[in-house]
Amino acid sequence: METLIRAWRYYLDSFRGFGPGIWLLTLITFVNRAGTMVVPFLSLYLTKDMGLTLEQVGWIMSCFGAGSIVGSWLGGRLTDRIGFYEVMVGSLLTSGLAFLALQYVRGAVPFGLAVFGLMVLSDGFRPAMFVAIRQYARPENRTRAVTLIRLAINLGFSLGPAIGGLIITSWGYAGLFWVDGITCLLAMAMLVRWLPRKEAGAGEPPAAHAAKASPYTDRPYLFFLFLVALISIPFLQYFSTVPLFYSAVHGLSEEYIGLMLGANGLLIFLVEMPLVKGCEDGRVPLFRILRGSVLLFVLSFVVLVTAPHVALLWVGIVLMTFGEMLNFPFMNRFAYERSERGAPGAYMALFTMSWSVAHIIGHTLGLHLVASVGYTTTWWFFTALLVVALGGLLILERMMGPARSVPPASGK
Repeated sequence: METLIRAWRYYLDSFRGFGPGIWLLTLITFVNRAGTMVVPFLSLYLTKDMGLTLEQVGWIMSCFGAGSIVGSWLGGRLTDRIGFYEVMVGSLLTSGLAFLALQYVRGAVPFGLAVFGLMVLSDGFRPAMFVAIRQYARPENRTRAVTLIRLAINLGFSLGPAIGGLIITSWGYAGLFWVDGITCLLAMAMLVRWLPRKEAGAGEPPAAHAAKASPYTDRPYLFFLFLVALISIPFLQYFSTVPLFYSAVHGLSEEYIGLMLGANGLLIFLVEMPLVKGCEDGRVPLFRILRGSVLLFVLSFVVLVTAPHVALLWVGIVLMTFGEMLNFPFMNRFAYERSERGAPGAYMALFTMSWSVAHIIGHTLGLHLVASVGYTTTWWFFTALLVVALGGLLILERMMGPARSVPPASGK
């Protein structure tokens, strides 16, 4: 019993030490992501409601990814020029109005262009939010702050589709666009009401970043971004090709598959914050954490290849989830530390763009590989990519030297 009490206290401690600005950003992120209900149902809306072909839907989803990349880049530039506060407010306002207008767009080409514009407006928020975390979190708390906001994103994405299904049943697809737009505007109102502009203006002015290093000439950082994409492409298979594998090879139902993927979100909610805090309290070297996380990804794919029984698939999910919990917060940490060399908006924009690139490549690559060479060869291919990424992390650590390999101890 005493052990459980200590564990519970440690769990609560992992959420302490944040100022009101971080908690507000977390709440805004949750409201915004919980309201993003159109995205999971977009392919159904385009085929059933608009009558588009699968090929047309594919092109529209490509516009979705392209808009995300452009939006991240533009948001980073604007963040360095005018400040993160203005970019976040502008992104929430314009994307909210764009969601409301999107329901009136018909036809494949107009809708594709509209989705591209929507994502440019919407994903400009992401680099600005990362820079805002720099402003409101103490340096020793930044990794946990990112983890806290990741929890809000996961909870929002888990809640959003469930509510979205009810909205479609009650009001049709048009109701999704109204809810998406209104929640963006609500998030903007919360930001303006509870985070005054004068607080966001503290610290170094955006113009001061102009004379500092550019991420486009920072060779270790560019190599790091390549590794981010290389690791993310296999990881994303768990949300595209792996569910197909569960169904086609192991005969699992949609309900069972949903339960397995839901376990990912539940584990993240229960474990990620204390896990990150434990790594920081124990001053575990950064690159050791990153290598360990990629090794867990490798083992999860090995389980897919070798698992003769459904029970072992749960082992794969657990391995993947722990790899995710260790990888992404500390990848963010590396990006934050590197962004101190120059314009933070540009640095964090490239970081978010690398994730968008992985989304564009990963799903399509996985589906094409499965169709052409089958599941087993596909899993070995992604295992090989992850092994290459492990070697890349060793190279990156040599490029960086020992000085940046240990994260600071977590604040109390």
